[in-house]
Parts: sequence; C-alpha cells; structure tokens
Amino acid sequence: MQSEKFAEFLGVFVDVAREGSFSGAGRRRGRTPSSVGRQIDLLEQHLDTALFLRSTRLLTLTDAGEALLVRARQILDALADAQQELASMKGAVTGILRVACFPTFGKRYVLPVMGQLARQYPDLRLELDLTERLADPVAERLDLVIRIGDIADSTLIGTRIATQTRILCASPAYLAQAGTPTAVAELSGHRLIDKLHGADLLGWTDVLGLPARAYSAQPVFACDDFEAMRLAAQQGLGIAYLPDWVVGEDIQAGQLRQLIPEWSAQARASTGIYALRALRQPPARVTALLDALRAFIGHPHGWSVNPAASV
Repeated sequence: MQSEKFAEFLGVFVDVAREGSFSGAGRRRGRTPSSVGRQIDLLEQHLDTALFLRSTRLLTLTDAGEALLVRARQILDALADAQQELASMKGAVTGILRVACFPTFGKRYVLPVMGQLARQYPDLRLELDLTERLADPVAERLDLVIRIGDIADSTLIGTRIATQTRILCASPAYLAQAGTPTAVAELSGHRLIDKLHGADLLGWTDVLGLPARAYSAQPVFACDDFEAMRLAAQQGLGIAYLPDWVVGEDIQAGQLRQLIPEWSAQARASTGIYALRALRQPPARVTALLDALRAFIGHPHGWSVNPAASV
C-alpha cells in the first residue's frame, strides 16, 4: 500500500467502525459499500491481520481492530489539526466543515448559511449532521456542534450564538373555539401539544407547576419534530410550548398568538444556543460559519417576539 494512501484507508476504517457497516461508511463518504469493503480488505492485507469479524448481520471489531481504532483516531485528529492550523495561518476558508445540530434548527438556520459559504468559498466542502443526540466534537471529528441549553462538558469551548425563549402559543381559530387562557392555572383545561417520546421534554411540568411524576396528560397531538408541532398548532389542534426560533415568525405574522407572555419573560423560559468546538484556535472555515450564522440570525434575533430580550 502506498504511504500516501494509508491515512485515507485509516479514515475509511474509522468510518466503518463508527457506522458499524460498509453501507453506512459508504453513505458517509459517497461511495458504494463494495468500494469501502475493498479498501478494508486492502488495509487488512497490508497490516496482515483481521480488523473486523464479519457476518451477514453484524460487523464487529477484532482485538486488533479495537487497538487500531484508538491509534487511527489519534493519527487522523493530528493530521486534521495540522491542516487546520496551517489553513488558519493563511486565513483560507477551505477543507471540510463538519457541523452537527438539531434537525429543525439546522434546516432553518445552518443550511441557508452553509449555502452562502458554498457560494462564497468554492473550495469549501460541507457536512451537516441533523441529529437529536448530543454529538461529540472530539470523538466524531466535528468542527462544531450546536447545542441548546446548559453546557455540561467543560473541556469543550462554547460560543454563544443566540438565545432561545420558550413561547406558549395557539392559533386564532383554536382560541376562538376554546377560549384564551390568561394564567398558567387555566392551561390544564386546554388541549396540549407535546413530544411523542421522552418524559415531558418540552417542559409542561414546569409550566403547569407539577412534579415530574405527576404529569400524566394525554396530549391531543404528540410528535418528536418541532416543525410538525408548529404546523399542528397552526391547524388549531391545541396549545404548543415551543422555542421562539420555531414559532416567532408565525406570531409576528399573526398565524399564531402568544399566550401568557409574562411566563416567557421569566429567566427560566430562556436559555443559550451555543456552538461547541474542541480546538481553541478554530480554522478559518469555523470562524466564517459563526460570523455568517450570527448575521443570518440577526441582533435582535429575527425570530424574536420581544426583540429587547434578544442577546
């Protein structure tokens, strides 16, 4: 195997280990599963050892594969750091910009900004992982992970890019039929929109003033997608409790009405939106994305129902 190809094959190996399949690694790299399989075969021949135990249903690492995975990640991270450092010294916006974030936020705000950067910097390549899970910038070799809420990992460097405020809202049609609640105590008598999976992830227990175990409401509509919950509220299914970056523009347009605004004025209804990274000195492509994302969101935020509250 040519030495200049070794790093590429190590990258394929790490992707296969992460995805647990040749097809998953192929999708990640834009290649066919058979092409990925051939590269793993060549790597195993070069190292004269098996890296995976293969069956029709499962692909697992051998002991040698486990040992190589640790080293391979270190090697690839070191190479990526060196490339990023050199690119930063030149101020060049190049390479692969890898970002992970929540699906709705990514589609609404990150993807349009990536489109701007792609037009502005033709040498830049882009990867956007739309996921609900808490992605790890270090283990997954990501440039940025956008998270909403408290930052638990102090080893990561966080940049606050916006503020999220939760809004109680409903459509004018629903309120005309069911009445407009003027206090949180009245919400328990209304039809509510909530998450489908998880234990009250939208925070209805906090709004209703109930212990977490006491929340047993059967929502009129349940879904795990913010966009679908927003549309359900627009259709008059019930009252939603959603971030202002999801429903703010609908409230501005009159498609939804904010309820009990004093609730959203409380500090506990707001939290930060952060871009997390592992490198203290980010490459130029990361700085370009952060600058463009802040400009796209605006200050005050374009979605804000109460612009004075945006920071």
